[in-house]
Amino acid sequence: MTATQPQSTAPPRTDIPDHRGRIVLFSFLGGFALTVLWSAPFVDKVIGENVTSAIIGHEATGAPIAGVLSGVLFAFASGLGGTFTACNIAALGAVAPMLGERRSIKGRITQALVPLGWLVAAMAVVSALYGVIVAFFGTNMPQYSTATVTSGLAPRLIQSLVVFGVLGLVMIYLGLAALHLVPDPLAKISARFPHARSLVMGVLIGLFLIGRPFGLYRQLFRDVADSGNPLYGALSFLTQSLGNIVVLAVLFLLLAVATGGQVQRWLTSKPGRVAVVAGSALLIAGVFTFLYWDVRLLARTGVIWFPTITWY
Repeated sequence: MTATQPQSTAPPRTDIPDHRGRIVLFSFLGGFALTVLWSAPFVDKVIGENVTSAIIGHEATGAPIAGVLSGVLFAFASGLGGTFTACNIAALGAVAPMLGERRSIKGRITQALVPLGWLVAAMAVVSALYGVIVAFFGTNMPQYSTATVTSGLAPRLIQSLVVFGVLGLVMIYLGLAALHLVPDPLAKISARFPHARSLVMGVLIGLFLIGRPFGLYRQLFRDVADSGNPLYGALSFLTQSLGNIVVLAVLFLLLAVATGGQVQRWLTSKPGRVAVVAGSALLIAGVFTFLYWDVRLLARTGVIWFPTITWY
């Protein structure tokens, strides 16, 4: 007589999205398409430089930075002008599922500010620390160099290739983990500290400063390095990052407050939808970051070929 096997009483997983392979495929295609269509001259010059110039009241490119206060204003303006980067897509994907569903406006604001506050706190620590490092060692760092290279890549672009390549792969892995396709490195710590993912995204946003080749940012970088003032370095780099996420923060708060909790109810109305939103956002941002800064950048040297559409 065969013993009856005990039946499992564990509830079925409801947070695993359906058609994960299709989600990954479309996310990778979205990141690839964004890489092909992305126009750095339009984003950096038409948007970034014009927004920065409008805020500081004069032409930003090449203008001398007169003192600490001017430097801090320049840092915020150039950060706001450089808003449209892949890190904001990834950050939104991380914090959007944390929107609260309380009925009162005060309750929704409180629930929205908590994860956003942890994200900003982590970003602030990384940004300020890098600003201090630049003040002490910046003149010897690749981002300080203005050298032009006729064939190959300038030192600052090699730094961008390495930094953004690593960050892109990290975001891809976190996206796959959100879809439960690979082990989640944040699962255990998130069980004890629910805002761990916001902290991680804040760290990633802060680390983008290490690889950023945006012309106005390097202008600020050189001014901090020449000053040798660690307090100025910390304050200006922190302000740069704050300017970079202002639009994200406003959008996040609007989603939390103005929609009356409808976004959160939509996210939780179907099992696995939160994982799809977070995972696909991270995958699109990670694929774009890696392809643009590693594959497309190498294509500029003629080592490999990558399709691009020049529209500006």
